[in-house]
Amino acid sequence: MSFLMKLVFGGYNTSEDPTGVTEAPSADQGSKNNDGPVVEGKFYPRTLYKYNGHDHESILIAVKGKVFDCSQSRQFYGPSGPYTSFAGHDASRGLALNSFDMETVRGWDQPIDTLEDLTPQEQESLDSWYEFFESKYPCLGTLEPEPGVNV
Repeated sequence: MSFLMKLVFGGYNTSEDPTGVTEAPSADQGSKNNDGPVVEGKFYPRTLYKYNGHDHESILIAVKGKVFDCSQSRQFYGPSGPYTSFAGHDASRGLALNSFDMETVRGWDQPIDTLEDLTPQEQESLDSWYEFFESKYPCLGTLEPEPGVNV
């Protein structure tokens, strides 16, 4: 209502937010436009999941237990990008198998993939991808199992 009052009776400043909201909603409120900084540290699959480009603008991807900020490559990992299935997930198995199918990533409520069954060739492929991510994207932390959920 204050917006309409300001518009009709004057006092509306075009440089201010017309909605009157001056602070971005917190992530707890489910905002899709929360551009707040992503804190470095420990991530659980459940907390990583929200950084998928849909629920949060930032795009985080885990590879071999490390979490990388891939937001700068939104055209690849973001919504409607060719590798969108990796956003907000542990992409290790998919990268090792050179597969971008959703079946290669685990859900946030499943155990973290140990990757023990990878062949030497698949492990070599994963290592190459890890080096790529490490050289291109900032590492924000580690992916760890959430007690009582991913064990």
